[in-house]
Amino acid sequence: MPRYRLTLEYDGRGFVGWQRQENGLGVQQALEDAIERFTGERLKVYGAGRTDSGVHALAQVAHFDLQQETPTERIRDAINAQVRPHPVSVLDATLVADDFNARTSARERAYLYRIVNRRAPVTFEHGLVWWVPVALDAAAMHEAAQTLIGRHDFSTFRARECQASSPTKTLDELTVETDGDEILFTVRARSFLHHQVRNIVGTLKWVGDGKWSAADVKAALEACDRRAGGPMAPADGLYLTGVTY
Repeated sequence: MPRYRLTLEYDGRGFVGWQRQENGLGVQQALEDAIERFTGERLKVYGAGRTDSGVHALAQVAHFDLQQETPTERIRDAINAQVRPHPVSVLDATLVADDFNARTSARERAYLYRIVNRRAPVTFEHGLVWWVPVALDAAAMHEAAQTLIGRHDFSTFRARECQASSPTKTLDELTVETDGDEILFTVRARSFLHHQVRNIVGTLKWVGDGKWSAADVKAALEACDRRAGGPMAPADGLYLTGVTY
């Protein structure tokens, strides 16, 4: 059976997350339903990252198998036509080897978190960023973020319902930069714990508004206890930006 790789973007608002669930529409289900409508095949689409409810993607990767080989341009265009009106777009479809797996073949995943840091509320990007009206010190946040780089037990930044077999992960990059009135967090690792990025951003926000120092972040990490960390940042500002194979 031919296997196809999709690169896609989606607006996470209105979805219960990537995964098919009983409590609402997942991106996975929207894609599977769209593929069934143009192929007649009921199949499963596998994603590289199980983004949470409200989390967006600029370059999510997924794969699925079809009974017959189909031109990749047709797959792209047909899914995009059938997935409407849901805010999902297939950017590219590629025929890949049988052993390619969007999740297990991935070597690295990258996320972007966006904070709009200004007094005036957001309008056009409501639901796409975290609006923080109190001034934040991005330089202090970046300095504190460097204490989290490397291989650590990230239990402090792990959701209680996380199903990962181990809390130990290797964080390859965590930078905090400004772009106008935005504060941008770039995060890269092979894999992440459930809510890890959002819990890290929420904790660093405490540094930005002067509640915590870099030493406090380090101590929280070493505590290996979710209760020692800061709050979880909202899903609105989080984007899966790429997957490396």
